[in-house]
Amino acid sequence: MNQPLPVIDLVLNASLVVQGVLFILIMASMVSWIMIFQRGFTLSAIRRQSTEFENEFWSGKDLRQIYKEVDIEEDPPIGMASIFASGFKEFNRLRKQSADPDRMMQNVQRAMRVSMSREEERMEAHLAFLATVGSTSPYVGLFGTVWGIMNSFRGLASVGQASLSVVAPGISEALVATAVGLFAAIPAVIAYNRYSAQVEILVNRFDAFSEEFSSILYRAIHQSA
Repeated sequence: MNQPLPVIDLVLNASLVVQGVLFILIMASMVSWIMIFQRGFTLSAIRRQSTEFENEFWSGKDLRQIYKEVDIEEDPPIGMASIFASGFKEFNRLRKQSADPDRMMQNVQRAMRVSMSREEERMEAHLAFLATVGSTSPYVGLFGTVWGIMNSFRGLASVGQASLSVVAPGISEALVATAVGLFAAIPAVIAYNRYSAQVEILVNRFDAFSEEFSSILYRAIHQSA
């Protein structure tokens, strides 16, 4: 009874095109796993630091003191703290110039929108790559499978008698490309959907905080007027 060929032997005996497809898929899978872990750590840090800052912000502490604590940190603020620092810095600058209240709030809100856009870009970094790997890897693997099966049938034409033992190794090595394509695509798609949902939740939190912070500054301007 014939023993089945190990997967590694199927890969080594595959055609150059199939081997090239497998190499591309394996590299894409490795890079996507690196980005999956990197995105997970980044989003977790932003979510944790934003929660800590939000608790401190609503604790009743003076805004100037909060800004000093954020400003003196060695690392630049991220997440909600970055939006707060941008808005409060612009607020202090315009307040010293005795600017018009409405114009002051427009500039403060613009500064916070710019900061929020930077934070959104930071959170969405590499998500496009995960989406690309998730959407194209099955098709790349399918290309390798079609090419391998085509070569198997071309080899079948050169033998006198067709049998399953003749075509099975070629078809098996071709199907490995589809399996590797799915192996690369499935984690990338799951990670992309999960991280996209997390980014959307954080952006909504940042937007709500920006509106609430704008209202606080607006009341502070009119109380001091």
